[in-house]
Amino acid sequence: LWLHPGEAELVNLRDQQTQWQRAQEKARLESKQPAVTLDSRAIEVAANIGGPLDVPVALEFGAEGVGLFRTEFLFLDRETAPSEEEQYQAYRQVADGLGDLPLIIRTLDVGGDKPLPYLDLGHEENPFLGWRGIRFCLGHPEIFKPQLRAILRAGDGRNVKIMFPMIGTIDEIRMVKDILVEVKNVLAKGRIPFDDDMPVGIMIEVPSAAAIADILAAEVDFFSIGTNDLTQYTMAADRGNSNVAGLAQALSPAVLRLVSQTVNAGHDAGIWVGMCGELAGNEVATPLLVGLGLDELSMSAPSIPAVKEAIRNVTMAEARQLAE
Repeated sequence: LWLHPGEAELVNLRDQQTQWQRAQEKARLESKQPAVTLDSRAIEVAANIGGPLDVPVALEFGAEGVGLFRTEFLFLDRETAPSEEEQYQAYRQVADGLGDLPLIIRTLDVGGDKPLPYLDLGHEENPFLGWRGIRFCLGHPEIFKPQLRAILRAGDGRNVKIMFPMIGTIDEIRMVKDILVEVKNVLAKGRIPFDDDMPVGIMIEVPSAAAIADILAAEVDFFSIGTNDLTQYTMAADRGNSNVAGLAQALSPAVLRLVSQTVNAGHDAGIWVGMCGELAGNEVATPLLVGLGLDELSMSAPSIPAVKEAIRNVTMAEARQLAE
């Protein structure tokens, strides 16, 4: 904040503003082109969305797909859970809007600090460490199974993948996969069309998942790193607490080591690894993330042009050196 800028300062600031606007416009005009490093390494750049209306915006900014479709909008701010059919229609609308581009649908991530008015979740002293994400869904099959059916149905003939949040143990992903098989059997018996080969992925956002990423990689088709939660859990710093905000930095070496470990474990197992946390949309961090070996970056749509531009201005050798 400049309280009393002089004329020289104003001229300088206006010049900076003009340069910034030109750079933004250049990036926007080129945003629909692929993001390829100077030495020909392609990085997929996708969008995080929260509903069907976000799809045209994502495509306008150059998204090459949706790396995170948050499904909570269907469940919050209402008196009853959405029906399977309502969910199916919403998921299909997004998939159809993307055409052949990939769509990753994350299953319901509520509980703890995101209550559902039609379910009594009880009081928790530490909601971020409580009954949320996949823990909640496994405890509420009457909510979980209809969503799985809706996603599988929406994937029929479309490029849809399913992703599970807050996985922290090998038992959790195996329980999820067992339920997925059960749900598929129900659809098959009812002769309801669905995608029987839908790729399955998990979010790496709990440090325990990063610690056993090599084991988890054998169970799934892809990883997506959620840096927001991974950072607060690794640093033991609530991201909403201003007293410890200085600790909740995704660029902490501790967090970056977990990212690197996860990427290496995924690649060793032959699966791709993306990132859908806030860090993925920070163009200053883009060369670092490229150097860590990430295959995909997913972010809020307006961040896409600048991130793509950053990818095009770096070589893998430079990026790896920065990561080291």
